[in-house]
Amino acid sequence: MSSREKNLRFPFGSNWQDFVQQVGAEQIAEAERSLQQFLELETLTGCTFLDVGCGSGLFSLAARRLGARVLAFDYDAESVESARALRERFAPGDLLWRIEPGSVLDRGYLEPLGPHDIVYAWGVLHHTGALCRALYNVHLAVKPGGRLYLAVYNHQGLVSEGWRLVKRVYCSGPVGRLCMTASFYPAFFASGLLLDLVHGRDPRTRFREHKKHRGMSLVHDWKDWLGGFPYEPARPETVMAFYENLGYRLRKSAPPPIGFGNNQFVFEKTSDMEEKSE
Repeated sequence: MSSREKNLRFPFGSNWQDFVQQVGAEQIAEAERSLQQFLELETLTGCTFLDVGCGSGLFSLAARRLGARVLAFDYDAESVESARALRERFAPGDLLWRIEPGSVLDRGYLEPLGPHDIVYAWGVLHHTGALCRALYNVHLAVKPGGRLYLAVYNHQGLVSEGWRLVKRVYCSGPVGRLCMTASFYPAFFASGLLLDLVHGRDPRTRFREHKKHRGMSLVHDWKDWLGGFPYEPARPETVMAFYENLGYRLRKSAPPPIGFGNNQFVFEKTSDMEEKSE
């Protein structure tokens, strides 16, 4: 990534601050279900849960409600504020849910946090501008026998390069943001509408029920996708080989519902290998 590109960063926290105002009981329940289904655990009681790049804090809240002791951090100050606002609404005074600023690229911050039973980094590491370093650093926070739950954008060759350009333009300034929004929001809406009509579904359902996809919001997801820069996708076999070399076994994986979405993985740390230097 060029030095100029390093200064182009999507304001994730601003998007999350708007999103958390819409969070309610149904979205929290869907987030809980998402964790239970992919981790294959009914409860997180007795577990420590590290939420890497916590964003809105929705999944920290879900993990806490499932019984985990939660530590959440984010590089983006507005994301930290969003998560704290969510905690204030739904778990005021909860001493077992800590939220603080921090970077997954900072080993000096990460290593003293200690090993955790579950490390959760959904859709985060590919936005750091240093994916390989981020993939390695989260490994340091997983205890032997613990689980690492990741979602990383799928690499599709030239298609991914095209999306990278879109995101770069979106983050270049107000004009770029307006142009990309005006171009792609109608395209996203029209493609969804066409699919709904072909399958005989009520188009309004797509907006009402998007919260069933991990408790998220369709329009906020559109904005996050268009603006999500830095952007560094990876092929699933690359991610799997990376962690196998660090002493993990793959417990579960799932491809994105559409090609340019996230590959999801749950890895289990099967050995307490001597840490490798980067």
